[in-house]
Amino acid sequence: MRKLTCIVLTMLAIALVGCVTINVYFPEAAAQKAADQFIGTVLDGSAPKAPPATDKSAPARDTPPPARQPSAMLLDLLVPAAYADDVPNLRVQTPAVQAIHDRMQARFQNSLQALLDSGAVGFTRDGMVAMRDAAKLPLSERAQASATVADENRDRSALYREIANANNHPEWEAQIRATFAQTWIDHAHAGWYYQNASGAWQRK
Repeated sequence: MRKLTCIVLTMLAIALVGCVTINVYFPEAAAQKAADQFIGTVLDGSAPKAPPATDKSAPARDTPPPARQPSAMLLDLLVPAAYADDVPNLRVQTPAVQAIHDRMQARFQNSLQALLDSGAVGFTRDGMVAMRDAAKLPLSERAQASATVADENRDRSALYREIANANNHPEWEAQIRATFAQTWIDHAHAGWYYQNASGAWQRK
């Protein structure tokens, strides 16, 4: 009888695994934290926040965990093995992301900050930068400013794509871009321009 029960449970578990649909949700909180840290170091040079230390003062468990049913243990073996890669996460520490970060930080310090301070360039609502008012610049500087804007946008597009691909979820790119877009604006310095939801320029 016990053997028959095990066989039935095994067959049911296999059938259940075949029907399981795992919904992978975009990790908004992790994306926001990544955007805050990345943009903070680019614009302000602030160090990324260290993860909280584990609380070693928490009392150890004196009682063993409750026993699990055979069917539950079988599902634990099968379902995670099949869907371990679908656990929501956000990996941002890659060589490509670091290279993009370093280029953007250097560009900000060398030229982009002055363009933002002048009001000639502003943050767009889609996570990019744009020439807002070229008349704010001398004619001789406009070509270089346009090149700076193009280089910055190339790196920003690459950043959003790289983070999505690094997490094996290229479909997250639009959501990552949206998260970063708002965070660029949140970190904008007083006096900088940005686009609101309707695309109109506003000054912070």
